Amino acid sequence: MDTKFLNSFVAVVESGSIAGAARRLNLAPTTITQQMKALEVDIGCELLMRVGRTVKPTVVGARIVEQARDILRGVRDLRSAASDTALPAGPLLLGATPTALMGLLPAILRRWMGAYPATQIFIEPGTSATLLQRVMSGQLDAAIIVHPSFPLDKTFAWQSLREEPLILLTPSEMKVHDPLHTASREHFIQYDRNVVAGRMADDYLRSHNIQPKVLFELDGIEHIAQLVAEGFGVSILPDWPVMGPPDTRTKRWRLPGPCPSREVGLIWLRQSARSPLARALFELTSCP
Repeated sequence: MDTKFLNSFVAVVESGSIAGAARRLNLAPTTITQQMKALEVDIGCELLMRVGRTVKPTVVGARIVEQARDILRGVRDLRSAASDTALPAGPLLLGATPTALMGLLPAILRRWMGAYPATQIFIEPGTSATLLQRVMSGQLDAAIIVHPSFPLDKTFAWQSLREEPLILLTPSEMKVHDPLHTASREHFIQYDRNVVAGRMADDYLRSHNIQPKVLFELDGIEHIAQLVAEGFGVSILPDWPVMGPPDTRTKRWRLPGPCPSREVGLIWLRQSARSPLARALFELTSCP
């Protein structure tokens, strides 16, 4: 059995389509289709079925997908152990939130390329909740995420990278004498309350007895910042890092204390055979 076919099978299940798996693995859709047919012949039954516009696992496919992941993790760990370098064999499978991709990660990647030019990094974007689950399942070696609102299990290693206090974001031409008064008076763009910082912002406003005039509610700090820049309203967001010059169309204002912060950090499994890769990445985050 070719483990590449198992990898494609897992990618199809996770992405929900042949096309999605093909994009993820940088293969032609016809190649994925051929691999799935060969895998089904090898196993002796159908593993995938079409449901509308999506592809889902059959009963058998759903039954074996976790075993397929275990096999792939075992093969990856075997290759890691067989490395003749100080680090396990690459690539490093790294998850990152959108704000980490646009702010923290570029400088870290430059240092990695200088220190470990022969070790590739595969980067998977996603939400903190999704990436945490993928690290937990061993599908990612590490991820840069926002610390969840609950304590992490001791099986995880966590290294803090950045504290991001909440700030008021307004159009640059808006005059602000009292940030809380501005938040209550102007149209408000709510950061999704299903994410950590969105809940923080909502709780912070409630603690000051403020009910903002919510115009939109959405996830994605960059998307909210764009709406603020276009003059749709103001928002309370974490003080996130940006790559390159700041957007001159917006201005950040400090909020009265006590003001909550979200913690961004690097997470990985302590006992994983590939944990040295994650530790090596963290050591580069503190380099000048």
